[in-house]
Amino acid sequence: MAERYVMSVDQGTNSTRCILFDHRGRLVSVAQREHRQHFPRPGWVEHDAVEIWQNLRRVVPEALSLAGVGTAQVAAIGLANQRETTVLWDRRTGAPLGRAIVWQDTRTAPLVEELLRHPGETFFLERCALPPSTYFSALRIRWLFDHVKGVEQRARDGEVLFGTMESWLLWNLTGGADGGLHLTDATNAGRTMLMNIHTLAWDDELLDFFGVPRPMLPEIRPSAERYGETRALLPGIPLTAALGDQQAALFGQTCFSPGEAKCTYGTGAFLLLNTGGEVVRSRHGLLTTVAYKIGDQPPAYALEGSIAVTGALVQWFRDRLGLIGSAPEIETLARTVEDNGGCYIVPAFSGLFAPHWRSDARGVIVGLTSYITKGHLARAVLEATGWQTREVVDAMNADFPVPLPQLKVDGGMTSDNLLMQFVADVLDVPVVRPMVAETVSLGAAYAAGLAAGYWPDLEVLRRNWHRAAQWLPGMDAERRETEYGDWKRAVERSLGWAGPPHTR
Repeated sequence: MAERYVMSVDQGTNSTRCILFDHRGRLVSVAQREHRQHFPRPGWVEHDAVEIWQNLRRVVPEALSLAGVGTAQVAAIGLANQRETTVLWDRRTGAPLGRAIVWQDTRTAPLVEELLRHPGETFFLERCALPPSTYFSALRIRWLFDHVKGVEQRARDGEVLFGTMESWLLWNLTGGADGGLHLTDATNAGRTMLMNIHTLAWDDELLDFFGVPRPMLPEIRPSAERYGETRALLPGIPLTAALGDQQAALFGQTCFSPGEAKCTYGTGAFLLLNTGGEVVRSRHGLLTTVAYKIGDQPPAYALEGSIAVTGALVQWFRDRLGLIGSAPEIETLARTVEDNGGCYIVPAFSGLFAPHWRSDARGVIVGLTSYITKGHLARAVLEATGWQTREVVDAMNADFPVPLPQLKVDGGMTSDNLLMQFVADVLDVPVVRPMVAETVSLGAAYAAGLAAGYWPDLEVLRRNWHRAAQWLPGMDAERRETEYGDWKRAVERSLGWAGPPHTR
């Protein structure tokens, strides 16, 4: 009998990829396409949802072809997606009502300020465990209602659907305007500010507060469960999983026990710590989030530290400053110097996320002298990711009783040995990378395969995890704390830059 595989679709911030995995969790083939980033105004970030759907239509057959695999050999499909990115579309035609508003977009900042004043942070934390922030989807829906004529009434009339990217793709894969399933999972619904963190259901008080009509919302389902079958692209394949990309990475890193943590280094960086069945309320600027929900089992929760800009800083260094020709060159350039020369870069391009949550922050470079070369700047770019990771880990250690024993890492930036060594040095714990670096895709595949019976249990998935690389801390403790103090002073200088003049 022909070998069977699980297909994973990772719809990310920059690209959409399709990967096939085998029983041992090994990558068999991968196809990927980038989509355009639209920046119509300062702070605005948009994607074309139709372009993303068309890219998916291209990468799926490409991945099958590369592996020499037929449709019948696909046991199940799992989706992972960029979270919080908001798509509204016409239920009847399937056409989006304008471009998707991306998670990095900060146009809702004035609304955030209003919500912090009234009704205040506690109202939201008690219900959805999220503070008001430009990050979350409900504020984008409200913004679209307030700024696009007729959309709110059409939504109330049942003509408009809302979804994050997995909902949009699931709807299209299962028939679109011709009976497509309108679904989301608890990890994605939990990032809207509309889902009750305890019941995993849409919260009436939050819906009323934001004025979001229930008919436009997708049905909330477990992260791993049989949703239905594809009708477009690969007819008849079971769709059995959907997770937000960072929760998918936690799952792919097999962080199934409380106290296990991973950090994914991509455009931004996202550190998730499994807290088990307990909803741990952070007192130190982290988010409480659903880690995953498998079928009818109780949900697992996590603490999350979201860092807005990590890999994006390397891209800026390459594309906007032109100081390197390709991302990997930054390590070579950074190695031309021994240290940062006293220079620090705080990449608050769209404010600071965890643990600060300051939308008024903007990027700064401090410590510039005539001694500083582009090598020092390159090192400061990489070190910014290390110090931001340290801030988040400090917050996690303060919120959770078990100190972090090690950090599992994944994502594109983990190929940078200098950076990974620096992360181990500033955290003072081992940093480990698995054989399969594509843990977002692997996590979606694992969840889909579990729901489809392709893998029997979590223990089998644990046994699939193999270490590819490890970095052990080696920095002098005094130096670590001195430089961390300098980083904190640099962060202070980034605060209060954006906003009305009187607040600066």
